[in-house]
Amino acid sequence: MPPDTCGVVPELDVVSACDAGPDCRLWGKERGLERPYPLICHLLDAAAVFGVLWDAVLSSRTRARIAEAVQLSEPEARQVLSFWAGLHDLGKITPPFQAQVSAAFAAVRKEPAYFAVPGAERETAFRHEVATHWAVTSLLDEIGYPGDLNRMRRAVSHQVAQLLGGHHGVFGKPLLKRKLDAGSVHAPGLGEEGWADQRRQHFSELRRVVGAGALPKGGLPAELAVVVAGLVVVADWLASQTDWIKPLLPAAGWKATPRALDEHWARASYAAPGVVRAAQLGRADFALQQFEGMFPFAPNLLQRDLVEHLPGLAATRGSGLLLVTAPTGDGKTEAALYAAAVLGRVAGARGLYFALPTMATADGMFPRVATFADQALYGERALTLLHSMAWLGPAYDSSSDTGSVAVGGGAVVAERGTATAAGTWLRGPKRGLLAPLGAGTIDQVLAGVLPLRYNVLRLLGVSDKVLVIDEAHAYGPWMHSLMTRLLEWLGAFGAPVVLLSATLTGSTAGSLVNAYRRGAGFLEPAEVRPCYPGWLFVDAASGRVSTPRATLTERARTVDIEVHGVHWDSLDAPDSAVRRGGRRERLREQLRQVADEGGTALVCCTTVAEAQSTYRDLCAAFPELNRREGGLRILHSRYQARERRRISRDCEKAYGKPAAGEETGVRVGSILVATQVVEQSLDFDFDLVISDLAPLAQLLQRVGRGRRHRRGPKGRPSWAQAEERPKLVVLEPVGGEGRTKVPPVWGTVYDHGLLVRTAELLRREQAGGIAVPGDVQRLVDAVYAADFVEGLDAAVKQELARMDLDRAAKETAESHLARMTTICGPHDVEGDLGRLSALQDGVTEELLTTRLGADTGRVLLLYTQPGGELTLDEEGTMSLSALARRSTPTREELGSIMSRVAPVPGSWLPEGEGMPHPPGWEKQVALRDLVLVAVHREPDGASWRGRHGKRSISVSSVGLEIT
Repeated sequence: MPPDTCGVVPELDVVSACDAGPDCRLWGKERGLERPYPLICHLLDAAAVFGVLWDAVLSSRTRARIAEAVQLSEPEARQVLSFWAGLHDLGKITPPFQAQVSAAFAAVRKEPAYFAVPGAERETAFRHEVATHWAVTSLLDEIGYPGDLNRMRRAVSHQVAQLLGGHHGVFGKPLLKRKLDAGSVHAPGLGEEGWADQRRQHFSELRRVVGAGALPKGGLPAELAVVVAGLVVVADWLASQTDWIKPLLPAAGWKATPRALDEHWARASYAAPGVVRAAQLGRADFALQQFEGMFPFAPNLLQRDLVEHLPGLAATRGSGLLLVTAPTGDGKTEAALYAAAVLGRVAGARGLYFALPTMATADGMFPRVATFADQALYGERALTLLHSMAWLGPAYDSSSDTGSVAVGGGAVVAERGTATAAGTWLRGPKRGLLAPLGAGTIDQVLAGVLPLRYNVLRLLGVSDKVLVIDEAHAYGPWMHSLMTRLLEWLGAFGAPVVLLSATLTGSTAGSLVNAYRRGAGFLEPAEVRPCYPGWLFVDAASGRVSTPRATLTERARTVDIEVHGVHWDSLDAPDSAVRRGGRRERLREQLRQVADEGGTALVCCTTVAEAQSTYRDLCAAFPELNRREGGLRILHSRYQARERRRISRDCEKAYGKPAAGEETGVRVGSILVATQVVEQSLDFDFDLVISDLAPLAQLLQRVGRGRRHRRGPKGRPSWAQAEERPKLVVLEPVGGEGRTKVPPVWGTVYDHGLLVRTAELLRREQAGGIAVPGDVQRLVDAVYAADFVEGLDAAVKQELARMDLDRAAKETAESHLARMTTICGPHDVEGDLGRLSALQDGVTEELLTTRLGADTGRVLLLYTQPGGELTLDEEGTMSLSALARRSTPTREELGSIMSRVAPVPGSWLPEGEGMPHPPGWEKQVALRDLVLVAVHREPDGASWRGRHGKRSISVSSVGLEIT
């Protein structure tokens, strides 16, 4: 190559710098390429892709808001923000970054123009995104961006630079002008004047080529800055793919002349729509607005009221929050999807995300959202299933990509012609919420209001979607605080929200509604009094809360309650004597009718260990049921993933809604023993519901599974003919004096004071039963009322007062933790995006993710075969040693491994114990945190047992047991 060219080459030859313009030897990308990719090319690529994302992803309302904020026309705003996006990697023009490719760095380091203080290239802690923050602040200030750097947080140049400095997921702290003025004195990694001159040259040529000559006259409010920051990240990721770069890679000897840069810009601009389209980052269209076109049935009373009144209300007042409260089984899901279509159309939303409390409920919701999308939506309809194990679900299509899989992004469904490429991209880490449509767990969106890396991507993902939150009542103080903060941001975005609940207290409803209003700019709280059943609406434009609309229900029922005080013997061995007045005796009495006459019953236990013990006891008590397939079942969370899916499918067939036109008869005797997993979003129907004492809201959820569907007189046993009077039997643990005594085995599963309150309230209501929905709101509010203790026995009153103080202290601690850990609201950012990444002292990302994930550990059992070989299956066909020989497991192998993982409390799995991982597993996100436990077959031949530290772990037909 002639010595006067500017080609980027890996050889150590010294090449003279270009006389003017960007030095194309300064590289931006190199991994997987035959030669380094000039930085100027990558900057132009990111700008081109951002422009297409502006067109394809942002709504017209958001584009108009951004243009208004920066006081430019929309075309000017598009060009200026594309220019900003291109500047994201300007900090790569620094010695520490360029030195990462030694051959390329050697070509420039000997030239006087690239002087830097000795050791500057070793300032690796001065990352390139930090350098972008420093450099762009000064460069934008030089060309006249408004603001005074003496008041850094109000300077538009600094706001943009801080935003771009966060493109790796963490925003830096505000800079100090005295340090900025001194430049390389405080940040030697910046290099000296030659490096600064090249940053200026890249800056100027990027601005010229993109056509960003206009100067903004204002900055972005926090909620719009988050949207732009997230879009910059996406543009960078799309423009960093090797499949994007290779066709655009300049030939050796290429020079970054103005003409060459214009030509590269034209090629990148031509390619950009294709890469965005392939990633399926477009917009769904809520075109259909007729309920009957969305669902194969006519609306019920709740749904019809929404059909008749919500469209007009939304058309008049615009986007906002809808709160729907109704009993289980009243069609809230379909009501929410219909409302999403109405609010989505009014708001111009690009899609929806249906958030649920558990992975099991998210798995169940996924096909319902898919069916809705197929019936009601047009445009881009990529649908993600989002939770930590989503990629193992049936929605995951392994045929769509034969290469490696980035676990954790979620499964994708779309039109057949476009699913493959888009599925690959959207399944990447942290990308799932960017799809237009999604169903998943609530933690996926709540993580957006924690100071976690790339939280802005999660906020971007919900900023312009309809967010449906199911079971809005089902969260403790910490999660509730996160939800109110999320609603603040959604109010600031003006995003549509639908909240669903079967048991929501008035105070909780008020806190959620007012959080949304606060984000929309209305700081004075409004009075919120929800109707039950019914709905209310608050719009983001005026903050006005509509008059709640009370609706009727087609399933008004009265729950017959029996409260039985029992001595707690739930963990007694099945072959031990049945104690008089104990839980085991009372359960057998209540379930005898199922064994003798047929029908179905749910027995809901507090802990997994109690569910397992209860199941074994009932097997011994009713051998005729135990012998018949499906006569006795058990369902809880502590199964291997594949086994739990099988059990859940069997339960859906046995206890689910009859198919349309199906002739119903009395079901053969069947009992399901379960834990809290059956409370939410599972459409099960039982003739009888028996539950251990639990808080009132949980009991109402459980009894919602009692005689849920209309089966008619021929579909129920003689002892359960009254379909409108479902029966709830509550087993209350009592002490010697007959008062509630919480068993030690329950630990802190439920607040003890709330259990005592619930037991007292149920005794009061026992004679007349509980009218659903008529009594629900009154009772849900009453169980928390401050005057509840009035009229109680003095001893009970004193004990309950102590428990209430304990609960208040715990809630205060949880709320304090939330205040410490959540990001600030949008109105408190005050020009410093660093507040969205700031971790308090002692708070780490690991602590937050663990807390959000409820401290879940994951166990992989390895079965020891007679010859000592370890296998993933009992039969011995899947050898661990065979898997270990491969440095990186294939997708099929990953799926097989993870389908055999079981969740357990993380506190049960202390670090530093357990078997070592096979080579290569530490590099896999899905595998690195697994705890491997070798188990040996027990003499009974039906179970396996091993040890982890001081704990014994066994597995059998009842799942994992740890002692």
